[in-house]
Amino acid sequence: MTALSIQQAEPGAATLRINEIFHSIQGEGLRAGEPCFFIRLSGCPLRCTWCDTAYAFREGAPRTIESLVQEARRVGCPLVQVTGGEPLAQKSCLTLVHALCDAGFTVTMETSGALDISPLDPRCIRIMDLKCPASGESHRNLWSNVAHLCRRDEVKFVIADRGDYEWAKARMKEHALVDRVAAVLMSAAWEQPRGAEIAGSAGLSARDLAAWILADGLPVRMQTQLHKIIWDPQTRGV
Repeated sequence: MTALSIQQAEPGAATLRINEIFHSIQGEGLRAGEPCFFIRLSGCPLRCTWCDTAYAFREGAPRTIESLVQEARRVGCPLVQVTGGEPLAQKSCLTLVHALCDAGFTVTMETSGALDISPLDPRCIRIMDLKCPASGESHRNLWSNVAHLCRRDEVKFVIADRGDYEWAKARMKEHALVDRVAAVLMSAAWEQPRGAEIAGSAGLSARDLAAWILADGLPVRMQTQLHKIIWDPQTRGV
């Protein structure tokens, strides 16, 4: 991984509050294993029980959109992911995504699905993390977002227990997700470490999730968080 500095924004320029930027290996989704330039925005209106980026709720500094695009060009990685927190909680995120697409990058965004994705540049690949009941935030899912997904996008479910798995299966069928998006992803929730800001998830064995998927012949892609295997799970900037 390569951590990059957070520079202060120039007065009067279009800015976003940025938690961190870094060049690393994509750990999830259809592009897992690929080098990727990450832009993590600060702030999130959700408090999922298994959240592993609670430090992004408040920490951050302003950066201009122009400087972020220039940083991406300097790094030279063709794949850029905008993430959070919840990136769409900052309205100027839409401008950042548009600017990155105009600059020729393949742009992906990981979003909770709780905020409207329809204004996003259509060139952006949406990775929508629908919240299962054990997250404590399933009531925040904005189901109208599903109609805006296309075959380039991905839907992710973080599974913390059997109830989450059955709920995700039902939502997949109800919204015909397998036919709508490029991939439906399932991840086993990691156990929250001692002292975590948000405590509540005991995690789920990846073997259990794999067994359930195989028993049902479920047409999903099970994924691990590859960056948590390469580096310590609590490492930032990966």
